Amino acid sequence: MDQLHSLLVLEKYVTFSQHVFMLTVLSLTCLADLSYSTSKTTTMLFKILGIQRAWEMSAVDMPKPRQIFVTKSRVLATKVEEYFMKLLESLALAGYTLEELAKMKARSVQEGLVDLDDLPESQMNIPMKYSELEDKHFPLFLTFDRLAKMIAADILSKKDSAGVFFNVDDADAHDCFVTYDVFANQYWPHFPQNLSKNLRIVKGSEHALTCPEGVLDRPNYLRLPHRSNPNFANQRGILYDMFEHYTKIKRQRSHHDVADRTHAILKVLRSKEFPGKQIDYLYVDEAQDNLLIDALFLRQLCRNPDGLFWAGDTAQTISAGSSFRFDDLKAFLYRVEQQNISINSAGACLRQPAMFQLAINYRSHGGIVNCARSVIELITKFWPNTIDTLRPEMGVVDGLKPVFFTGWDKSTVHHEQFLFGTKGGHIEFGAEQCILVRDDAARQRLRDQVGEVGLIMTLYESKGLEFNDVLLYNFFEDSTVDLSRWRVVLNGVDGQGYAPNFDRDEARYAGVCSELKILYVGITRARKNIWIVDKSDRSEPMRIFWTSRNQIQNCTPGTDVPHLAVSSTPEEWASFGRSLFSHKRYSQAIHCFERANLRHEVKVCEAYQLREVARSSVGVALLSDQKRAFNVAADAFTNCAATATGNQKLQYYRNSADCYVRAGDDLKAAEAYLSAQEFEQAAKRYRKAGRFDKTLHVLNDHGTDIPKETTADLWTVCRLFYFSRTTRPPLPLFSTFDEELEFLEDYDLDYARASLLESHSRYYEAAELHLSENRPLEAVRAFIKDHSKDDSTSRAADTILAYFWRKCSFRITAKSVVDEPESMQHFIALADELEMNKLTPATRDLLSMFQSILRGNHESLRNLALKFHEQNNKPAALLCLDHVFSRTIDMRAFTVDEMRRFLQQFHAYARLLYLILTFPDPMEHMGIRRLFSIVRLSGDEFLILNGTFLHNKIMETRQNITWASETPSGYTASRRNVTQLLQRSIRTILKDKVSRINDKCCESPVFSQCLQFLISGVCQRDKCPQEHVAVSKLDRQYYNNRVAIHIWQILILQFMYSAHPKIDRRKSMRDWLKHLYEAINPPLFIQGSPADLDMNLMPLRLDGLKVVKLWICESFYSLDPFFTQAEFLTALMGITSLSFAFDRDDAPAYISRAKCTISGPLDLVRKGDKRYMVHDLLSSYQGASLSSISSGILYLLHVLDNRLYVNLSVLCDCIEDVCGAFIINWRIDPYFNKLPLHNVVLPCNWLLFPHKFTTEKKTNLPLMGELLDEIARLVEALRVEAGMDFLWLNYAKFTPILRNVFISRICRVLCLIAHHISHPLLRNRVNNIILSLHKKTPPSNRHPINYWKLVDDVVKCITPLPGCTPLPDGYLRALLAFDDNKGVGNLVHLVHKKMNQYTRVNTSIGRRLVYEKTIEIPHLLSSYAVIAQSTPRVEALASVPRLGHSKDRPEVMQHDEKEITEPQPQEFEGEGEREGEREGDLTANADTETRDASETLDEVATLLAPDLDESLRTNGPSAEEEEAARKIQNTYRRYVRRRSSRAVNPEIDAIFMTCLKETQSPEWRSGYYSLLFLGPLPHLLVCLERGIALTRAAKTKTKGLFNKESHEKLEELGKQRSGIATLLRKGLKLRKQLEPSSSAHRARDIDALRSGVLEVEEFMQGVPGSMKDMQSDFQMAYRGIVAKKVVRAGKEKGRPALNVE
Repeated sequence: MDQLHSLLVLEKYVTFSQHVFMLTVLSLTCLADLSYSTSKTTTMLFKILGIQRAWEMSAVDMPKPRQIFVTKSRVLATKVEEYFMKLLESLALAGYTLEELAKMKARSVQEGLVDLDDLPESQMNIPMKYSELEDKHFPLFLTFDRLAKMIAADILSKKDSAGVFFNVDDADAHDCFVTYDVFANQYWPHFPQNLSKNLRIVKGSEHALTCPEGVLDRPNYLRLPHRSNPNFANQRGILYDMFEHYTKIKRQRSHHDVADRTHAILKVLRSKEFPGKQIDYLYVDEAQDNLLIDALFLRQLCRNPDGLFWAGDTAQTISAGSSFRFDDLKAFLYRVEQQNISINSAGACLRQPAMFQLAINYRSHGGIVNCARSVIELITKFWPNTIDTLRPEMGVVDGLKPVFFTGWDKSTVHHEQFLFGTKGGHIEFGAEQCILVRDDAARQRLRDQVGEVGLIMTLYESKGLEFNDVLLYNFFEDSTVDLSRWRVVLNGVDGQGYAPNFDRDEARYAGVCSELKILYVGITRARKNIWIVDKSDRSEPMRIFWTSRNQIQNCTPGTDVPHLAVSSTPEEWASFGRSLFSHKRYSQAIHCFERANLRHEVKVCEAYQLREVARSSVGVALLSDQKRAFNVAADAFTNCAATATGNQKLQYYRNSADCYVRAGDDLKAAEAYLSAQEFEQAAKRYRKAGRFDKTLHVLNDHGTDIPKETTADLWTVCRLFYFSRTTRPPLPLFSTFDEELEFLEDYDLDYARASLLESHSRYYEAAELHLSENRPLEAVRAFIKDHSKDDSTSRAADTILAYFWRKCSFRITAKSVVDEPESMQHFIALADELEMNKLTPATRDLLSMFQSILRGNHESLRNLALKFHEQNNKPAALLCLDHVFSRTIDMRAFTVDEMRRFLQQFHAYARLLYLILTFPDPMEHMGIRRLFSIVRLSGDEFLILNGTFLHNKIMETRQNITWASETPSGYTASRRNVTQLLQRSIRTILKDKVSRINDKCCESPVFSQCLQFLISGVCQRDKCPQEHVAVSKLDRQYYNNRVAIHIWQILILQFMYSAHPKIDRRKSMRDWLKHLYEAINPPLFIQGSPADLDMNLMPLRLDGLKVVKLWICESFYSLDPFFTQAEFLTALMGITSLSFAFDRDDAPAYISRAKCTISGPLDLVRKGDKRYMVHDLLSSYQGASLSSISSGILYLLHVLDNRLYVNLSVLCDCIEDVCGAFIINWRIDPYFNKLPLHNVVLPCNWLLFPHKFTTEKKTNLPLMGELLDEIARLVEALRVEAGMDFLWLNYAKFTPILRNVFISRICRVLCLIAHHISHPLLRNRVNNIILSLHKKTPPSNRHPINYWKLVDDVVKCITPLPGCTPLPDGYLRALLAFDDNKGVGNLVHLVHKKMNQYTRVNTSIGRRLVYEKTIEIPHLLSSYAVIAQSTPRVEALASVPRLGHSKDRPEVMQHDEKEITEPQPQEFEGEGEREGEREGDLTANADTETRDASETLDEVATLLAPDLDESLRTNGPSAEEEEAARKIQNTYRRYVRRRSSRAVNPEIDAIFMTCLKETQSPEWRSGYYSLLFLGPLPHLLVCLERGIALTRAAKTKTKGLFNKESHEKLEELGKQRSGIATLLRKGLKLRKQLEPSSSAHRARDIDALRSGVLEVEEFMQGVPGSMKDMQSDFQMAYRGIVAKKVVRAGKEKGRPALNVE
């Protein structure tokens, strides 16, 4: 019977010499429900063969039928394909002879041990994409996985999330797919046992297709029928919770399962056409291993609804999660056809799929088949919905019944009796025998008991295998179902009344159904014998069931034990070992090959086994243990490859490489791939290991064997690596220069591109590239090397200057710069290499400036500052002067001329600081930004660079800084905050510098002369604070220089006071006005007088004195007679004299409002009439009333009589002024003089003021007599040094010499009175004073100014010898002899024009003035008379540095090229011009920042208001003035509010101004385009600029990362760089296209402009960074330019009736 069974059943394939079978082709959708080995695969194979042969033999020209055989197992697919080819070969060899067949067999070599699943899919000789399949590829035999990948390659992008499901030949992606092993090892431990069996229902069922995301929701899952889905019917809620947990873990691990893969394909196919050509016939084997949704996917492949063939065995669905039924598949396919009826061929009708069963079992004999059939009957009886209803299965021949060993327990005998024999000899099972156990634990227990007796496999491992003899060991004992539930099978035994009631609790017995299916698989593994060994009581129900049906043989102790072990030959062991190997049963295969003594095959199986162990450790063991396991497996494969040949060798190396990959050893993996001739993978792994040298060698040697896409990517990353590192590549990276240059441009590898350009002598391009990437040093070197461009030298110079401006910015010392890195020394050296003759003078001067700064050459900087001022380059001038005045200067040794030059330069420095302080918007001025190293960023943000002056200011108080953000380059802040910081800092510098200079000026002697030294040539004081000057040096030039230095200092201080309005400056103003008064009115006539003042030598000429007028005015308001009582009269007389001298017309107005002129201490009130004596003083100086001279006399009488504290020199000035006025008015009186003032000799300064000649004044002789009496007492007090405690001098005490000096001065006045007024009342008093002095003992010191000589000469003249008449001009003779032309002569001889020829010329008088009218005398005497005239208030105030708001700025006229006038913001232009403007081309904001020259008096007056202390204006203004002030104040406040609340973005405003300027050109034509040009376009351009700025920032960021990040990120960074570079080029192109000056706007093409807006929108979408804040501006531009205007239909007005009359 065994022979018959072997002949009829086991010999399946016999090659006949002739073609002896006929094929019948069926065209019908078939579902074959077959037992496991009923040749269902053979049935499908012969159908494929029949259709193929029918096409081959057809005489009609018809397309080749496309047939695909699909199964889950690659082994099965391969075997079926081999079987098919053998059948074709059999047909083709029908005519061959036996000899020819023998030769062909000799050429056939058996394939080695290689797991077919390891073979690269890329080597399967079929395309990687389904759409690339051709007729030659059919019929096609492949796995479902391979087919899915081919479809995915067509419809899914690798970038898609679903694309990861289909990585081909990628070892890294192996663990991402949730197979049974992955689930069991990585997921199962996190769930309760028996979880996985129903999970496939949730995602893989037909119901799941209708649910969101392809997942059956909880309610639908819970409603599934219990009969069709009995597993865990009462625990579905818990199971769904666990499914959700499984999904969560899967998502966290980025895993995917079979259902995810199919859903991804179906989702795409819903919206896309099927790729490629559909097939004609589809054959699906082992259909029970697929999900229902897989069937939908497979159905869409076949265009022929009758060309579908599904085969499977539902009784063998023991795989995890399987609940397949053909009935479900049949119904599902029918519903699919209903939905897709439109795809049926024409005329076809919808039919139910045909279903048939092959009930003949060709594997096992009848004894085994009958036993297995009874198990199916139990399943069908109790769980009919879990399995298809089948006809009873039949065997071909009858055979031995299965043997059931029962009663064998410890009380009887051990298992060894029948496993090892009765005599204790070792029995070994043969190659075709197997022991089946429940699981791995059971196998291990059995081996521990009996050792290696043969093949021991688990039931799950045995699926798909066949054995002659099978021993099913302890199946029931190891079952999870207890005896009470197993007893349910007794319901199948007639007469068993003790069987449990199944219908009462179906769900309780659901586990028995699964157990029966597993039992069925175990039974059907046997071909000849099945032995069941089980000691458990749980086996009794099934044993009773089989025994009742006479389907088993019971073997009990005491009966004959059948002989189990059968010996096998080595060939049989080897053959079965290969079979086991093909089914991945490596441990069992090892056993077989060991029995066959095949050591190589054992090593191979051990390598595969080690790999399986490593794979099972993933997600379970520690990562280090996992890598170690894979590394061990890799080494094992490498050892196998060393002894293998041919394809085996390559495959083992490939397996080794895959394991090395998963072990994390990319370098070894690459070496193994290279040995396996997997050049693509080798190159990739070398790249991943960072061995770019080896990657290049692989690409160079095997580039043709690597896909073009991979080759391009690897070449790119290798190039990026070597260009980002200093390593030299082992091979050339490019074949041509242009290719390399293009690559470097695409990836923005600027440094490498510049080096490439330099290597080809394209230095100018390289320099420009270096410059654009902020590498100035390299740029300069390249510019210097270039000789192709005329401007190379100038570009090099500009670059050097830009660097110097950055490093040597404002307030940065040369030492701190020189001590910086080497780059500064390089730039200094490069600057010396420049060809200066090719540079402009301005550029040469700038280079000289920085060279002088770095070398500390301050004298050169002084000269350069003057040059820069002439060139209108104020930033450079300020930088020069800042370094000049940064060092400590000893001003005490300065001469007057040196002080004048120093203060003139310092005034220029202070003026430039003040210009910056008052500039309307310094951040818009390129020169200012460059001077302070401020960088403009995107938007309204600015960067304050590290190490700069402003950065240091922030660092001083950075703890409290909230308005600035710190960056690696410095601090960023808004325009307003940076401007405020700049102004605050400059204001502080201005204050510190001016204050320091002021202190040094106060210590300098040149501001005051030492009279002691001047007269005697000797000064006894130690460290005299006054200047020692010889009389010989005194001249008009010296006098004017002394006055000039005072005015320079006043102008300098005014800058500080204007910048700091709240500084208390009253004392400083009074002190410097006191010094100025003394300089203009020195104590002694030989020092000079106002008549010697030359306005051409004064600072800023008339404009400079306007500041003096302002000081005088403010001093009046601040002078408090009670607070400064000790110096009050001196200060009052001084500023009153200055005010009426310089500002006669305006002085009365502000003097009358001054507090000091309203009231004062009682000492200044005359007792008789209670008159405030200050009024007499003011009346005297003003000289506008009849009694002004008398008022002056009364004032002097009050001072002298009351001995009021006063400076003697100022008192003498006042006496001279009153007496001079008296003499002039006496001699001008026509009653006494026919020719007024003819032959008068007076000091020039007495004749300077026109009011002394224009207004009629009363001369009161008695009152003058009283004054002379007081003068006589004053002279006596000075002579004897008694009673003079109320007198004082500046910087000196009264010495005999000084007293003699002032006595001499008074005597000169007396002589002039006596000479010009012959009235006895006065002359006698003068004579008495002179004679009184003559009678006294003369002073002991005989110096040139000793009064004794004058007194002696006067006495000689007025008391001649007896007989001689007194000389009429004796006083004059004595006076002239006393003066003797020493110092600065100040006498003038007035001669009337009519008497000129008759008047003798007196050579002793230095000057003779011929006049016709007396009013001409002041104008003829001195240019200073111009000052005394009335000057308009507008002129007087417009040039004064104004206080308060920063917009206030002085306006002065420049009269001398070498003088630096008062600051005007517009002047801070020139070399530091505004962006976009040429030098000096400044467009001011006419509405807010400039004032018309014809502004009214009130408008100008308001500018002074903030600088004046209103509390001092006790004499209130008039009602009209108050009203005018209110109007001005309100107007100004509105202006400030409008400016502060300005809503326009400064960037938009600047672009608008540029656009506006373009529209003002002559060739611009107005129209609708102009509205778009001025309206929406600026908003669009600001968006574009912001996008470009963000893109540049991203470029800088990636550039920094490129050299820092590891090589693993090179691809990512390369893509980023390439994308950003492309985006930036696009942005710059759009800027050039849309900028206001673009020629495209001249064409006025609105469509082109709209297209530009859309391109900007696309550009903005790609910008890396947030552009949300620009959306409003872009929308404004879009709506204005692109969006179509919607015109609302208004109510149409009725037309007026036509007037026909």
